[in-house]
Amino acid sequence: MTDERMHEDEGRIGGAELAQRLERTRERMRHAGLDGLVVVDPANLHYLTGYDAWSFYMPQLLFVPLEGEPLLIMRQMDAGGAHRTARTPRERILGYPEALVHRHDVHPFDWAAEQLRAHGFGGRGRIGYEAEAHFLSVRSFHALERGLPEWTLVDCRDLVNWVRLVKSPAELVLLRRAGLVASAAMRAGIDAVAAGARQNDVAAAIQHAQATGVEGADGEYPAIVPMLPTGESADTPHMTWSARRLGAGEAVSIELAGAHRRYHAPLARTISLGTPDDRLRQLADITAEGLQLVLDGLRPGRTVAEVHGLWRDHIAAHGIEKPSRLGYSIGIGYPPDWGERTVSIRGDDETVLEPGMAFHVIAGMWMSGYGCELSESVALRDGGVEVLTDAPRELIVREGA
Repeated sequence: MTDERMHEDEGRIGGAELAQRLERTRERMRHAGLDGLVVVDPANLHYLTGYDAWSFYMPQLLFVPLEGEPLLIMRQMDAGGAHRTARTPRERILGYPEALVHRHDVHPFDWAAEQLRAHGFGGRGRIGYEAEAHFLSVRSFHALERGLPEWTLVDCRDLVNWVRLVKSPAELVLLRRAGLVASAAMRAGIDAVAAGARQNDVAAAIQHAQATGVEGADGEYPAIVPMLPTGESADTPHMTWSARRLGAGEAVSIELAGAHRRYHAPLARTISLGTPDDRLRQLADITAEGLQLVLDGLRPGRTVAEVHGLWRDHIAAHGIEKPSRLGYSIGIGYPPDWGERTVSIRGDDETVLEPGMAFHVIAGMWMSGYGCELSESVALRDGGVEVLTDAPRELIVREGA
């Protein structure tokens, strides 16, 4: 089987679209006055090349010149098979020696700098780097700085992330499939929540559904594990799980994501084990009403701040404030995050909404000693919003569970 056929059979994004992504990236580079770009974020590497493997815990980079073929540099044991997912030509994939792994006296990017110079990228110029990327270590940066002193290294301000903001039709297909996986995982989680059930067993049910997927949409590992704030700890959103057993009368918030071909659709719901108290019921009703207002208000041409204002005014009328953002853009995700680090749904974001943008709208209300989470993953269309996830948009009450 040829590499081209293999990519098609796996349902990966095609070469023509990857070429368009590269050109859009270069357009932004020109606008920013950059002669080259060092990409280390695994989501951005995937976006530009199709590369997908659990190799991002080691130093790796994609160098994108303003003209000419990009160069992909990674650990030798990973470079040998990188062509199986990456559309980068094999001769443009370089592997640094295994002897450079976890050394204090030398760094893999010392070798990378030598290779970049040898391939003609050692001249003077403004080179962007991803200052906010999770996997650009201080040592990696200093190795590039030391090895290529003629470069003027500048923060690219998440340049590729902003290119990713508006999704293509092919990407929206993958996001819809991720939404199907998320919805199935949420159903599995809700079904597993019961008085006496262990949190880790609930998590296991969710993770099984995440990996299995549904017909027509196989699942993959998500960028973040299922989160299960429970009881009083539901006032803190990013709690994971233990072997603690759920108690009758408690509420459990589940936040998870479906992942398909690295595209993520997050989803959150809160389940009450028995009749909820008045404060939780009231909070849930306000939250659900506000979320619906936002979904109805998401329209191309509006600013993010305008849409956030619908939410802010709604909860303010009930004497409530939410200092955290209401959501963020989504798409490709790798650990430790499924967000894109671009648009945040809050009052100071003046981004104009466009068809093809996708968001996790999370109406998470974390009070003192309790909380309620309702969220949806959505994509903008010409006429409004398409909800990608499916679960009861309300506080879910399990009597006698």
